[in-house]
Amino acid sequence: MNLRVLVLINSAAVAISLSAVNYYFQHKWYDMMITFLVTLISSYIVFYYLIEKYIYSKIKLIYKLIHNLKLGRDLRDALGEHVSANPIKDVEEEVKEWARLKKIEVDDLKKQERFRRDFLSNISHEFKTPLFAIQGYIEALQDDDFEDKELAANFLEKASKNVDRLSYLIKDLDEISKLESGEIPINYIKFKINDLIKDVFELLELKAKHHNIKLTFKQKYDDGIYVNADREKIKQVLVNLIDNSFKYGKEGGETSVSIFTLHEQVLVEVTDDGMGIEEKFLPRLFERFFRTDTSRSRQIGGSGLGLAIVKHIIEAHQQTINVRSTEGLGSTFGFTLQKTKQILPFPNIPVLKS
Repeated sequence: MNLRVLVLINSAAVAISLSAVNYYFQHKWYDMMITFLVTLISSYIVFYYLIEKYIYSKIKLIYKLIHNLKLGRDLRDALGEHVSANPIKDVEEEVKEWARLKKIEVDDLKKQERFRRDFLSNISHEFKTPLFAIQGYIEALQDDDFEDKELAANFLEKASKNVDRLSYLIKDLDEISKLESGEIPINYIKFKINDLIKDVFELLELKAKHHNIKLTFKQKYDDGIYVNADREKIKQVLVNLIDNSFKYGKEGGETSVSIFTLHEQVLVEVTDDGMGIEEKFLPRLFERFFRTDTSRSRQIGGSGLGLAIVKHIIEAHQQTINVRSTEGLGSTFGFTLQKTKQILPFPNIPVLKS
């Protein structure tokens, strides 16, 4: 409500009250009208002065502070000082909106703080496990003084594996940090997704035999399905997802890759018939170091960052990734890629001779 309207309403209320009292005692319409007009004018002047000086100016100041704080200095300087025509109403809306945004900001900060604590706890544990193992093997070798050559070789091999684990962990942390900060660019090229899947299968063929898992591609390699993406990074996504299916798949099981063409996208799904994942764990599956079965995961190995890297790569392509799973039946990881149209060559047109 405008200040003048507010003051006029209050003045009118006082004027009506006093003129009604005057008419009650005098019973003269002329005196009542004079009382009404004089009271209305004098009340309007007094109320306007008092509200403007002691209330309205303070509200305008609060509104300007909130408005300028929301805009930021650069935008405020570009737009100039802003004075609302109705700051009483606007300041209420601004305060409500400001409070809503601050609540969201506080909730986000709490989530980030909780995530930071969990991350530091997880990373310290991930580093501590191989470091303590390496330290133990070295101390054992020092105590034995290399007298038992076979035992020394065995300890050195185990220490080497833990060093490799540390190396993988540091490499993955560095990669995920660069992906988050955008330091690793996405080099878009047009390529055939079928050929990439074939290359990944050939790369992981020996590892699949080691785990006694059969790799299956549901489509034909000759069918041309072209996508626009970073080929090497999508290769890393497929390698991570298929390698993950090896770790949690069952002996003698199967890992299959399927492609589904959508309107403007291509959906790639990696499915295994392993142990599956409980539904309560699915929302956190792409978090760093999150493990559904901690003891088994550490026996299997890995940095615990594979799925987090996969998620960051797909989101860097401005695409989506999802997972569905049934405990005891298996899991399916699906991600989308931008589809590109295949340009077909013009058919050969025979030339007619006259």
